Amino acid sequence: MDTLKIPPSSEQAEISVLGSILIDNDGIVEVSDFLKPEHFHNENYEQIYRSMIDLYEKREPIDIVTISERLKELKLLKRIGGKTFLARLANEVPTSANVESYGRIIKSLSAKRELISAAARISERAFDDGLQSEELLDYAEQEIYSLSQKHLKSVPSSLREVLTASFDRLDELQKLGSGLRGIATGFKSLDGMLAGMQDSNLIILAARPGVGKTAFVLNIARHVAVEEKKPVCIFSLEMSKEELVDRLLVRQGLIDAWKLKTGQLSEDDFASLSEAMGVLAEAPLYIDDTPGLTVT
Repeated sequence: MDTLKIPPSSEQAEISVLGSILIDNDGIVEVSDFLKPEHFHNENYEQIYRSMIDLYEKREPIDIVTISERLKELKLLKRIGGKTFLARLANEVPTSANVESYGRIIKSLSAKRELISAAARISERAFDDGLQSEELLDYAEQEIYSLSQKHLKSVPSSLREVLTASFDRLDELQKLGSGLRGIATGFKSLDGMLAGMQDSNLIILAARPGVGKTAFVLNIARHVAVEEKKPVCIFSLEMSKEELVDRLLVRQGLIDAWKLKTGQLSEDDFASLSEAMGVLAEAPLYIDDTPGLTVT
């Protein structure tokens, strides 16, 4: 027979966190930045911790009396067992020294429960005959990625570390003498405004249809890959990779686009085309023209 699988949780860890905060208000400072009420498995403990967070945010003391009043306002005091239960929580923990460790245990087990739920949703969708495998894989990746981002620990950087990295970057820039902190687009006026394309920036090019957005982007991509010799990837949702390559060849070889499209190239054009192909073949330029591509 299959044994009933119980979602991972630790009642003792949850009691220990609540008891630690009741005997020492500073305990909530140790856990409030990473431990959220929804991380608790026991609903009563979740409500008690939520009330503690509310009091902490209002800079009010956290003890049996204040928590009782807060729960009474929410009509939850009787449900959790009254003041007697809160007193028992305080007596369960001899010291609040390990409150952060208890909190980490609760959060870790909460992540496991969320992963189990995500896996169940993915499994359920996998049985849907109307869903394509590509859609399912995309959904599964989104679910897991969202969960990992939610539980990812963010570590603050000291100003000293940032300044050191900034100095090294500026020193390298000074040695290059280009005057640009980022990657050159190949358009001097644009580079003058942006100081080049910066790391971590999202730059959006917007314009009406048919005014040359694709041509402009391809020119930038070609310049970065060919002249700057830096890897570039183009994700195209409209034009095929063949159409994009034709445009790149026209720009690199300085060939009449209409002649290339109609097959009316002269011998000189063919020579320029061959040279352009050789240059582009060596450039670290990649194209993905998968239709219906999602962000994931």
